[in-house]
Amino acid sequence: MPQVTANGISLSYEDTGGEGRPVVLIHGWPLSGASWSEQVPALTAAGHRVVTYDRRGFGASDKPGSGYDYDTFAADLAGLLEALDLRDVALVGFSMGGGEIARYLGTHGEDRVRSAVFAAAVPPYLLKTDDNPEGGLAPEDVEGMQQGAREDREGFLDGFTTAFFSAGGELKVTEEQRQQALALAAQAGDQGLVECIHAFGTTDFRADLEKITVPTLVIHGDGDGTVPFEVSGRRTAEIVDGAELVVVADGPHGLNVSHAEEFNRALLAFLG
Repeated sequence: MPQVTANGISLSYEDTGGEGRPVVLIHGWPLSGASWSEQVPALTAAGHRVVTYDRRGFGASDKPGSGYDYDTFAADLAGLLEALDLRDVALVGFSMGGGEIARYLGTHGEDRVRSAVFAAAVPPYLLKTDDNPEGGLAPEDVEGMQQGAREDREGFLDGFTTAFFSAGGELKVTEEQRQQALALAAQAGDQGLVECIHAFGTTDFRADLEKITVPTLVIHGDGDGTVPFEVSGRRTAEIVDGAELVVVADGPHGLNVSHAEEFNRALLAFLG
């Protein structure tokens, strides 16, 4: 895979090229850019230039000893857009990747961006606090996840990917597809794996979302047990002025794989 220097590190990326409007796909935890395999062909067939990349600490990108926070992730994204000179971009963020979009737009502005998509995304704020009682995670939940990833990485990720693709207690993908996700997770560095849990579990994106003025799509499964719709997708759609909301019936967290056809149809309709 090609590499680009962004914000002082090397990020691995794929670029389909062409003259179409660029779409940048930002992956979730603990995966890599390859997790968008169900979306890239549909987007390219529709005429888009598609760029995927591996977040620092994941996939084939650099695994530095620091920088696993959303200010840095947003700066990495800014560096990628600048290095590839991408403009009029649609940013599509899945799960943790939605945090990059929120912080990028809130910090770096909208000059390069045409539209934004939050797919099963973690904003506005997962942590349950006095001023965020609708949050879905207590501090001890975040610490428990970090402990599980640190002390029993393989076992923790096995359980996590099962929940990731399940709705109503039923696995919504094939076992082969779940194993593919586990193989992508195996490429993550230990430090990034653990520290990103704290990042997506405790970062407040509410002020970032309030700054968004570009057309925005929120797509979320109503069976998502990992990042529940009522905690995240519903609230993001309420905060971002004029946001379009698509709720996928019986969709688990990993709905871009389990409900790929429905996901792609909604995404392409919005981008069109």
